[in-house]
Amino acid sequence: MRTLFNRLFGFLSGGKAPVETIEWQPHWAEFLQQKVAFYRVLAADDKLLFHHRLVLFLQTTQVEAGQFEVTDQDRLLVAASAIIPVWGFPKWHYFNLASVYLLPASFNQNFECLRKDSLITGMVGTGPMAGKMALSRPALYKGFENSNDKQNVGIHEFVHLIDMMDGECDGYPERLKEFAYSIPWFELVHKKIIEIDNRKSNIRDYAATNRTEFFAVASEYFFERPGMLQRKHPKLFASMTEFYQQDVLRITRDIKPRAKAPCYCGSKKRYKHCCMPAD
Repeated sequence: MRTLFNRLFGFLSGGKAPVETIEWQPHWAEFLQQKVAFYRVLAADDKLLFHHRLVLFLQTTQVEAGQFEVTDQDRLLVAASAIIPVWGFPKWHYFNLASVYLLPASFNQNFECLRKDSLITGMVGTGPMAGKMALSRPALYKGFENSNDKQNVGIHEFVHLIDMMDGECDGYPERLKEFAYSIPWFELVHKKIIEIDNRKSNIRDYAATNRTEFFAVASEYFFERPGMLQRKHPKLFASMTEFYQQDVLRITRDIKPRAKAPCYCGSKKRYKHCCMPAD
């Protein structure tokens, strides 16, 4: 525990080991192909660009942990989480992030796991957390293993960083869209939060916490289930497309399960007898 405390104290106080030189490893492509739907549907040239941007991210961002050894797979999923939201902005750099700290499970405000209040899977912020991100490693992997649940904690937390890059975390990323667009966006967000509160939306409840969380949750939905978002929330889909400058509908073709395949919800029923009608 003393070692973990020391590592966390260094993490929160800004101390970090220098990032080592990173070189692309060919076998990483196979892992990304298996785990990351966004990467899987890229053209060959774009995959090479993804490799380049991934290495650049890891060259400038430390991925560390206190209770286990960080693997290449951990680093790849953290980097993929960072790259996906800003794929439409080739020169993007997270100047407000220096290190990502992985924990072995969900955690509480004191970064303690396995407590009754250990319900947090990701965190960024200001003060001691400025320039830092904390992620539950199991939650990070789950976000990429299930591409149908509209949830990805890695993307969620990096969207918060994007939102914060204009100096304020307010649910409107000025670095992605001119400020004049903010009024209709906030009007749409207000309407969607009312729908969530009235149980008339399939956007998860956490999005109704505030405008900041709405933007992050809607972004998860956009990158996980773009086809469903377009059908269920066409105006929101159009707004997210404007923000991110990406054609994400290609992901829909990759993640759509076959009718006779086991349902992605874990019910052990065939997809056609479970979630297919609802989808």
